[in-house]
Amino acid sequence: MTNQLLALLQLTDPTLPIGGFSHSAGLETYVQQEIVNDKTSAKEFIEKQLSQNLLHTDAAIASLAFDAAKNNDVQALHELDELCNAVKLASEMRLASHKLGTRLLKIYTPLCHGETIEIYASTKQKNASHYCTVFGLLAATLGINKQAALYGFLYNAAVGMVTNSVKLVPLGQQDGQEILFSLHTLIADVATQAMTPDKEMIGLCCTGFDVRCMQHEQLYSRLYMS
Repeated sequence: MTNQLLALLQLTDPTLPIGGFSHSAGLETYVQQEIVNDKTSAKEFIEKQLSQNLLHTDAAIASLAFDAAKNNDVQALHELDELCNAVKLASEMRLASHKLGTRLLKIYTPLCHGETIEIYASTKQKNASHYCTVFGLLAATLGINKQAALYGFLYNAAVGMVTNSVKLVPLGQQDGQEILFSLHTLIADVATQAMTPDKEMIGLCCTGFDVRCMQHEQLYSRLYMS
């Protein structure tokens, strides 16, 4: 359990050098349009991202990638990458997911040995290797418990959104920690639902998030890449 916990902590560390700090997942647009403008609206944004967006996209794909890795099914991993390409309608979000996944894979390929990860890395297609797919693959290869991995995946996403909210709105550091603490139960609920995702629900439309991410590409001034 100790080794698994340490592996999970490193895999989900927000300071992992893959560039996650460069992306706001559309939050910058929400702030510039004054839709997110205080602690309450920032908390609502993060809650909706976790429960209505990530649950049916990245968390679901990470869960299925974990299962595929356990079954040594490289073809299924490639198909999940293709699915991830399809459900990320905003080009910035597709590119961000690809960049994060590619960098994560590059870091862990020399550290995390296994036939499945080696075949996946050598056969991946251009613009593949999405972050959620690579995360699920690595978590399975490292022997991390699946539910714990999903907790970590969603917590990492929540930390990123809280950090961005503190910078962009802006909020106080205490406000950010209070928001993060309030999300514990929601993270647990979403992780439990993502354990056995409904494949028919993957890509469930979140129009507001998609539109704001597309609008981000045209913002006059930007601090974030997405």
